[in-house]
Amino acid sequence: MLITERVNSQTKSTSATDAYLIGSATSAFSISGLRLRPWPILATIGLGLLVILPGGYVFVLFTKQIGMQRAMAMPWLAMLANHAVMLVIAIASIAWLSKGKFSEYGLQWPKQRHYVPSALLWGAAFGVLMTFVDYFPQILNRIPPPENLSLTPASTGAWLFFEGIYVGPTEEIPFRGLLQTYLMRRTSGRVRLWNYDIHVAGVILALLFALAHLTSFWTENFWLALGQQIYAFALGILYAYWREKSGSLLAPILGHNMSDGVEYVLMFLMTWVWR
Repeated sequence: MLITERVNSQTKSTSATDAYLIGSATSAFSISGLRLRPWPILATIGLGLLVILPGGYVFVLFTKQIGMQRAMAMPWLAMLANHAVMLVIAIASIAWLSKGKFSEYGLQWPKQRHYVPSALLWGAAFGVLMTFVDYFPQILNRIPPPENLSLTPASTGAWLFFEGIYVGPTEEIPFRGLLQTYLMRRTSGRVRLWNYDIHVAGVILALLFALAHLTSFWTENFWLALGQQIYAFALGILYAYWREKSGSLLAPILGHNMSDGVEYVLMFLMTWVWR
């Protein structure tokens, strides 16, 4: 009897230890309960390509249809079409996977804590940070951003609508709604930093989102490109955290709109002051 109890005690101790891949219940950082297989991650990447590639094709086709000169003067036109296609494919995929239960994929009003104030504050802070990272040389030398933004009412209104209103739902529904939920349902594991924890799927998706921007290392200064990778990953973690904890896409959408909108407001301000 004593031997059996000792064996059971050792088995429970081993199971508890194995639950933590990194750290422990009392450490500042830990990864626990990790169960990952390659195919769900590959399937998520494939699903992401299914959403993104048709939108890219529409972007190129739309640009050819309106002409290069008009496309250069009004680049938001092709981007509006591109994001519309992404959104339609994502919603259709969610409808098929959930059998019409859109709330399971975050398309609902938050039933728990909504995180809206946090999303707005963090979004504004990251908008300022993104501006400094993306345009640090221009800020030092007090020259306008290289996009040569037009300050006409049409240009200003179109860009602020796209970055401050349109981009949030058209990117967060595909990424945090469709892809994160899809991967969460097929993997398990928690990543914790102090008192904050998140499903491992959110971390993987944030990493994939950052890696999708690796081409910036070939087109930008190394340190600028590295900074873009870091803030893209950090934003991906925040959006994933808000989506999971609130059960809704409201906070990720508002945070995304706020960060991009603030950056473009600052870009227009720099263009107006330094041009």
